[in-house]
Amino acid sequence: LKRILVERHGAFPLFNFWGPLANIRASRWIADSFVTAFEETRPQLALCYLPHLDYDLQRWGPTGGHLAQNLRDLDACAGTVIACAQRHGVPIMVVSEYGIAAVERGVFINRALREAGLLAISSNAAGELLDPGSSRAFAVCDHQLAHVYVREPADLATVRTVLNRLDGIDRTYALDERRELGLDHQRSGEIIAVSAPQRWFAYDYWLQDSRKPDFAQAVEIHKKPGYDPRELLFDVHGGKRRAGLALLRKKLGLRYLLNPCTLDDTLVRGSHGRLPVDPLDGPVVIGPRAWQRDTWQQTDIAGVIAGSLASVS
Repeated sequence: LKRILVERHGAFPLFNFWGPLANIRASRWIADSFVTAFEETRPQLALCYLPHLDYDLQRWGPTGGHLAQNLRDLDACAGTVIACAQRHGVPIMVVSEYGIAAVERGVFINRALREAGLLAISSNAAGELLDPGSSRAFAVCDHQLAHVYVREPADLATVRTVLNRLDGIDRTYALDERRELGLDHQRSGEIIAVSAPQRWFAYDYWLQDSRKPDFAQAVEIHKKPGYDPRELLFDVHGGKRRAGLALLRKKLGLRYLLNPCTLDDTLVRGSHGRLPVDPLDGPVVIGPRAWQRDTWQQTDIAGVIAGSLASVS
């Protein structure tokens, strides 16, 4: 199947899937390849992820002149997938994970923990690195939500005091309180922090720019201790030039660092994670009338799909 997909649609455009060059090309490739894969294999269940609206809505926000064309572009990709399903007479469910809310600047939660003497770092040629094992507390950031891992129960009150004093945090949930969010899970942080409106959590833990890690301005989702939406944006101070020089060094067989992204937290204009005040600003589920219900949880989706499969088996 992989060979067929590459022959018909070319290699997956990875640089258009995430990073400063992310655009509709990746979603178009996914939609077209979905049709090919479906018609070649005829599966009982097929899942297709179209990421396009994540890009510019995080870059430029949920409103503005960019929105109409982005919606048209994604609608065309969704239409490709839906038309395939209709040709084969199979039901389709459209599920979004979240709605994007407007934001203005980041909340540097790990810097606050470090300044309080709770977060530890190590240093090497790559710069400063967060040391989870030696830290009394550190945060893993995910948009407008942060999991704060606290090593010792005796530190919980201290950590929570630091967080509650930090500008940009709306509320913290510790231990059993996490049930209010449905996040009382063994892998969750001992404390969950929710950002204030129009704010988002940045993972940065270094206190001096000269000591930032070498991956700080790179697209390195597996090295950073938290999600970094700034990976979608070129640094206006030479980001494209640095990218060009890195690619030239790569072609010459030399060591290179591809670090074109910005560290400016104010350039990110859209985020998610807070519960929306208006349900219309949240995620949506669209499907056959028989699947409709008044309220949905993401955990409901698997059961609906399993029930549908069982009814036709």
